[in-house]
Amino acid sequence: MDELKKASGRKASFGATMKAVFWSFFGIRKRRDYEHDSANLNPVHVIIAGLIGAALFIGTLIMLVRFAVSQ
Repeated sequence: MDELKKASGRKASFGATMKAVFWSFFGIRKRRDYEHDSANLNPVHVIIAGLIGAALFIGTLIMLVRFAVSQ
């Protein structure tokens, strides 16, 4: 339980977490950046950012399909 509290108290901002998750969706993170992120990012922020990223991705796909079908 102490490890979870310690990990959730990491100092990286939510914006930095969103940026890391965005680049991770493309799969082009450098090992150095990955190691920095794993040491500094708040795991709660990573989960929230992942859910937001997935929702945006799905929403974008739905909009593209609707646009393609309407043409």
